Amino acid sequence: MRISNFKGMITVATATLVSKMVIAQEVAAEAAEPVADAGGQTFMDIVFSSGGLGITIWAMIFLTSAATMGLIIDAILTIKTSKIMPEELVDVVRQALDEGDLGSALDACEAQPGPLSNILLSGFNNVSEGFDIIMDSVSAAADMESEKLMQRVNFLNLCGSIAPMLGLMGTVTGMVDAFAALGSASGAEKATLLATSISQALYTTAVGLLISIPAILAFTFVKNNASKIILNMESLTFDLIKVLRGAEIEDDEEEEY
Repeated sequence: MRISNFKGMITVATATLVSKMVIAQEVAAEAAEPVADAGGQTFMDIVFSSGGLGITIWAMIFLTSAATMGLIIDAILTIKTSKIMPEELVDVVRQALDEGDLGSALDACEAQPGPLSNILLSGFNNVSEGFDIIMDSVSAAADMESEKLMQRVNFLNLCGSIAPMLGLMGTVTGMVDAFAALGSASGAEKATLLATSISQALYTTAVGLLISIPAILAFTFVKNNASKIILNMESLTFDLIKVLRGAEIEDDEEEEY
């Protein structure tokens, strides 16, 4: 009796152990399958599964990226010497002033509007006030045109500063969702929610940096280029209008006689 009872106990223990191992394998398989599915999600799946707040953050990140690209293209096309200081305008104005034909210089500036034309027109319109007034008006106009150029450039710096902040916001909301999943979900659903939330957090940070780095590099390059062009434009303007000082002196001498 004792031997049979002992064999029965061994049989029951073995069956119980086998059944527990089978159940554990089934649970592990169920938990591993969603994790694999979560890891196989595409980038757009991560975006659209991040909830209302997450989608809003992604939309702002995409808008910042589009604005950065647009500003870089705009800077490449507009902030260059040929656009700000056209050689044709410089040659025509220089020739007209050398010949003492202020009217032709005015017509040339009005026909080709731009930063250099605006500065020269400011000086030409005050030619009767004396050379000191001309210099003051030209300096004021140059400062205004410089500010207009730098305002456009500064938007690149703004994009470079906003992008990583949006990425950080996405990281925070993703981690909040991840910890919320730990408290609300269980089993296989918990693994899926964790994988999705953490993916969102890491993706937003990465995309924010990918936008910020080119924006800051472009801002530095464009700003230096704009500053160089502005200095050359001011130097060229003073070189062109110095002829007006000679004309004023000649007029004064003629009046004395």
